[in-house]
Amino acid sequence: MKYFVARQPIYDSKLQVYGYELLFRTGYNNFFSHFDEDSASSDVITTSFMVVGLEELTSGCKAFVNFTKNLLIKDVATLFPNNLLAIELLESMPTDESVQKACRQLRHQGYQLVFDDFSIDNVNNPLLEFVDIIKVDFRMNSPEERQLIVQKRSMKDVKYLAEKVETQEEFKQALNWGYSFFQGYFLSKPAIHSGYVIPASKIAYLRILKEINKPDVDYYEVENIIKMDVSLSYKLLRFINSAFWGLNSKISSIRHAISMLGLRELRKWISLVALSNLAEDKPQELIQLSLVRAKMCEEIAVKLGHTKKSSEFFLMGLFSLIDVIIERPMADILANLPIVEDIKIALLGESNLYRMIFELILSYESGDWETFSTLTDELQLEEDDMPELFYSALKWVNQILQKKKSGLINA
Repeated sequence: MKYFVARQPIYDSKLQVYGYELLFRTGYNNFFSHFDEDSASSDVITTSFMVVGLEELTSGCKAFVNFTKNLLIKDVATLFPNNLLAIELLESMPTDESVQKACRQLRHQGYQLVFDDFSIDNVNNPLLEFVDIIKVDFRMNSPEERQLIVQKRSMKDVKYLAEKVETQEEFKQALNWGYSFFQGYFLSKPAIHSGYVIPASKIAYLRILKEINKPDVDYYEVENIIKMDVSLSYKLLRFINSAFWGLNSKISSIRHAISMLGLRELRKWISLVALSNLAEDKPQELIQLSLVRAKMCEEIAVKLGHTKKSSEFFLMGLFSLIDVIIERPMADILANLPIVEDIKIALLGESNLYRMIFELILSYESGDWETFSTLTDELQLEEDDMPELFYSALKWVNQILQKKKSGLINA
């Protein structure tokens, strides 16, 4: 049986990833009425920590996992390091003595406890005595309640997490009210600033993207663009000379490097370098998420028999957050990039094969398992293949980010 584990980032006030909430599904159709919470929680813990590897799944950040009463009182949490696990207690968790005792012991052993789905009605819940973080659902609470919950707090050491934050405005409100952590899609939507001017350095990278994605690429022009940028030349030569390519001889010229990479890999490399530089003042998670989407799009295209167009699907995933990164409308950005029309249509929300694959990945990201199943059926994909594609993409991205740290991709 395959285990479906998705993840949603949790950010701190500086928009650095603090941890990931793990969203899971076991087998088929468990999002319907007969849902075994004990089994589901147990499976996601086992899969994440023992099969996939938590370092791979959360990049070394803390994993937020829902615990049931049975898992709590059976000390399942103590099988895992306290610095890698945050135990989420649902609002519906019983509050009897056995649960309180388990929470007390876990807190004493250094585990972080999180109270989920908090509302004003929960202020007298005895489990609040043991928690380190309180999650406040911004969709379930009014703006007045969201502010009141933090302002009326009586526990000095407790921090508050704003959950399901959808806009930049909500994020700024939560930050001003005193929330310490944030979760939601507010970073995946562009905050368009009136009169925003793209800096000259970023315009240069947009020009590189435009040139490399032309139907008839002028290799001499691409060579000249790279040669005119010392940093870009250095990164390309380091990348092609790295052990990643396993070359027997060293590459010493830009033209030779371009010919060795080939058009497909050259497009991917330049797109990645350009996107990384465009997002240099943005949270790292945006690049990581773009890369995961790109790799999954590429692999799904191959599975569907579109191997020759897999690089187009890769670009679609890679550019899926470019409007957030540059803070300009997606339509304006795509108008200046000569990428194929199918990618443009998909990124602008119109229906085609590219869009279906993109929405399939979005449903996996968010743990929307019902939509996920519908789309795999329509695309005639095996659901069981998706977890492996997701884990493989994460592993690939982690390798890419290691190269980024070493300067092979981005200085």
